[in-house]
Amino acid sequence: MTLKVTDGLEVPLHRSLVEPMMVVGLPRTVALVLWTTVCAFAFGLRQIWVLPIGLLFHLVCVAAAKSDPYIFEILALALKTQRRLGP
Repeated sequence: MTLKVTDGLEVPLHRSLVEPMMVVGLPRTVALVLWTTVCAFAFGLRQIWVLPIGLLFHLVCVAAAKSDPYIFEILALALKTQRRLGP
């Protein structure tokens, strides 16, 4: 079944309006939380061993975001929902 488009009823939509904002392959909020936490441990507490773990976690998150760019929004929504039904 093909969709018939009527002339004059099309609206051009820029790609940035429908795709999530990515920073270094991750959604912006995930990247900021991840690297703020890693930098706080690495430089504030002088635990330098956290940097390679943060980089590894970043690469895993990038692979997940490549398969589905909305995976972190879905995960946040799943964590916010109520686990059981009320009486």
